[in-house]
Amino acid sequence: MIRVLIADDHPIVRQGLRTFLEVQGDIEVVAEAGDGAEAVKLARALSPDVVLLDLKMPVLDGLGALAELDGAARVIVLTSMTERGDVSPAMRAGAAGFLYKDVDPAALVSAIRAVHGGQVALAPEAAEAMLTPTSEAVALTDREREVLALIAGGRSNREIARALDVAEKTVKTHVSNVLMKLGVQDRTQAALYAVRHGLA
Repeated sequence: MIRVLIADDHPIVRQGLRTFLEVQGDIEVVAEAGDGAEAVKLARALSPDVVLLDLKMPVLDGLGALAELDGAARVIVLTSMTERGDVSPAMRAGAAGFLYKDVDPAALVSAIRAVHGGQVALAPEAAEAMLTPTSEAVALTDREREVLALIAGGRSNREIARALDVAEKTVKTHVSNVLMKLGVQDRTQAALYAVRHGLA
C-alpha cells in the first residue's frame, strides 16, 4: 500500500484528490495539510511514502516545505500551470516529480506509483520548461550512458549490475563518475538530467 499525504491550501482540491486516490486499490491517503508547515509536521509524524505538494501555500510555501522535508518522503509537486519557472528550483530542492493540476487522473496515479518505485515523474511541459537552449549533454562514455539510462529507470545498483553483467562495485564507480561529470548530487538529479537530454 502506498501511503500518500496531500498538501494543498484549497479544501476542494484536497477532497477531490482524496476521493479519487482512495478508490485505487494500492493507495491510501493518510492525511491532508492546508499549508506547508502542517505538511512538514504531518510528514514527520506519519512518514508517508509520497507527498503531493502544492507550491503556492500559506505559512510555508512548497519550496520551503521541500527543504524542510529534506528527502523524508518522495515528493510530487502538483501545482498550477502558471508556475513553469518553479520546475528547476523544485527538482533541485529534492522533488521526485512535477505535475500540473490539469493532469489526467490516470497519469497522476501512474506518477505516484513510479515515484514510489524510485523513478522521476515529470509532466511533458515541466520537462520542456527545464530545457535551456544552451544546455549541452556532458560527454559520458557508452557504459556511463547505459548506467545513466538504468538509473533513470529507477534501477538499484544491484539491478544495474545484473542488467550489465558487471560487479556491483563496478556499478558504484560508474554511478560516482556519472554524478561527478553531470555535477549533480544524487540519483534523482541524474535521472532528471537523463530525461532532459533524451538519454532515458
